[in-house]
Amino acid sequence: MSSSNEAERSGRSGRAFIGSFTSAGGRGIVAAAVDPETGALTVLGATDAVSDPSFLALAPGGTVLYAVSETDDGAAAAFDVTGDGAPVPAGRPVLVGGAAPTHLALADGHLLTANYGSGSVTVLPVGADGALEAATAVLHHRGNGPHEDRQAGPHAHQVLPDPTGRWVLSVDLGTDSVRVCELAATTGTLRVHTETALRPGSGPRHLAFHPAGGHAYVLGELEPAVTVCRWDAESGVLVPLGEAPVVAPGTEGTTYPSEVVVARDGRFLWVAGRGSDSIAVLALDASGAKAEFVTTVECGGRWPRDLALDPSGRRLYVANGRSGDVTWFDIDQETGIPRRAGSIEAPAASCVVFG
Repeated sequence: MSSSNEAERSGRSGRAFIGSFTSAGGRGIVAAAVDPETGALTVLGATDAVSDPSFLALAPGGTVLYAVSETDDGAAAAFDVTGDGAPVPAGRPVLVGGAAPTHLALADGHLLTANYGSGSVTVLPVGADGALEAATAVLHHRGNGPHEDRQAGPHAHQVLPDPTGRWVLSVDLGTDSVRVCELAATTGTLRVHTETALRPGSGPRHLAFHPAGGHAYVLGELEPAVTVCRWDAESGVLVPLGEAPVVAPGTEGTTYPSEVVVARDGRFLWVAGRGSDSIAVLALDASGAKAEFVTTVECGGRWPRDLALDPSGRRLYVANGRSGDVTWFDIDQETGIPRRAGSIEAPAASCVVFG
């Protein structure tokens, strides 16, 4: 990502990019300026060049933005974001060979997509100009879980590199597991190195690493809890240590957690919860090995699908899909508790990334 210093040298404020579901009335990918003092967003432009760009990733340097197209014939697309307005398509969308890609990440010269519908991970080479090339590999997950309606088969929900860049992890809601994979950069192939089983029925959706790199936090969608894991980057092994709830005792109704974010200094962890429409605050111990539930606050809208920390680490942004807004919060640096600071309209919002 481009740093705040780079933005200052270019003469413009930082930017945010908002993904949204065009099939539900969203504008596609929205570019917005970020006020460095208040965190307020101002829309600069939007493009609906691809359908349902539900998740976004920005290339290092901040000049190219990538999006999945979460459709049955799933695709990924690249956008030039060097201008001051709407993102501009950079080449044609590329099919991923999987259905309903929900997440994507860059790793060692490739873009990887997690394809929820088909339970697979796709590898797409990235050209020197940032354009996407045809898929070199599609890794199919195998397995299921106890929830017949949600876990009849694999559902890859997230893919991301570990902090060292040596490994690629894929989180699968359908198989209650996280796969640690090796990406061969020269051939663009992906193979499973180890697989970590989590509690049956937990439905892991996303994970986030502690800034020190030795722990990871796996968020369950079907059970509102975070599994704290030890991460050994040398051996490529993820080991579950324990769980912490992300809803208060006695919370009515069902909560479907969507995203987990860790503070830059490793002191706090935040979780967005759909249904309860909340942001949970958890405190982490000095080592990162223990998480303790502190409280929840209202998310500022309905059905928070994504939660993002701004580059300063001082604000949280929530993409509220069903109320159609992006709401931002100032974080109390002592307690970790977010306080609502503002919002903008963003129909069918699904994610927020910063450049």
